[in-house]
Amino acid sequence: MKTRLASFVFCFVSVALATGALAGCSRAGSRPDELVVYAYDSFTAEWGPGPELSRLFAEKTGVKVTMISCGDAAQVLSRAVLEKRRPGADVLVGIDNNLVDAARLSGVLEPYRSPAHAVVPGDLALDEDWLLTPYDWGYFALIYDSASSVPPPESLEALTRPEYARRLILMDPRTSTPGLGFVAWTVAAYGDGYLSYWERLKPSVLTLAPGWDSGYGLFTSGEAPLVISYTTSPAYHAEYDKTDRYKALIFPEGHPRQIEGLGVVKGCANRAAARAFVDFMLTDDAQYVLPLTQWMYPVSETVVLPESYAAAPRAGKTLEVPPARVVSAVNAVLDALSK
Repeated sequence: MKTRLASFVFCFVSVALATGALAGCSRAGSRPDELVVYAYDSFTAEWGPGPELSRLFAEKTGVKVTMISCGDAAQVLSRAVLEKRRPGADVLVGIDNNLVDAARLSGVLEPYRSPAHAVVPGDLALDEDWLLTPYDWGYFALIYDSASSVPPPESLEALTRPEYARRLILMDPRTSTPGLGFVAWTVAAYGDGYLSYWERLKPSVLTLAPGWDSGYGLFTSGEAPLVISYTTSPAYHAEYDKTDRYKALIFPEGHPRQIEGLGVVKGCANRAAARAFVDFMLTDDAQYVLPLTQWMYPVSETVVLPESYAAAPRAGKTLEVPPARVVSAVNAVLDALSK
């Protein structure tokens, strides 16, 4: 299993380099009054939580935060692996429950248990030594364009029917956490039969986008009526677009959960500031920023959710699958799609 995980981490790095996905994640030298954070596109975007969190942290501590986008969260880990001997970041943001084992094997993070860790419910904790600290979570789901001419599928199996040919946008599981999450979903739902499912699903897949931003952008531009995202995505459209056009589909087989975490980079230049940022992410000030920018549920159960979250249905059943099993399935899935 360690060999498979090592190959998976190497695959992250190789794919990111081959596609040029890390080109925008340039190196930044740390200074005592600066904290360098590697995160994913939607976190660092002007409409994401990064800018406001950076402002609040600087206001509280006097430490400037430099947020650097590395594409998707898998590419955050890839970049840190490339820089392992001379880290360019102090904090990595976005490593999720499906990447915990890969992050541990890579050796790029050091454990840190925040004094505020009690804010995190026990079922959201990612590891006993707090290599990663959860800051938000959500359910993966298919988002359906109700203006489409095709009916909404009622299950994963329904997606394999002829009417959904080239109607589904997924993300590459090597570079995207939603892409990896969809693989996890199929493994959890079908067990040892997951590859047979992917063979049936192949005609329905329009593309594997490199990341969530690009994949969801294709969806909202009308390229396909179905995309992998989160149950909370309709809340965004309700809040800002004032529309209920986009629906999160709840399937009877259940839904996998994504738990996103952040961690302190081993050997980073500003360990004290990095640990302070982890502490800060569990405060009310930070947690209240997340629902309307990150469009995920904050880990703090005291946060009052916006009214638009009424458009975000809860999964009836939570599916769990060991991260190592998800990792081992990725190459097999990609092989099935390439035949």
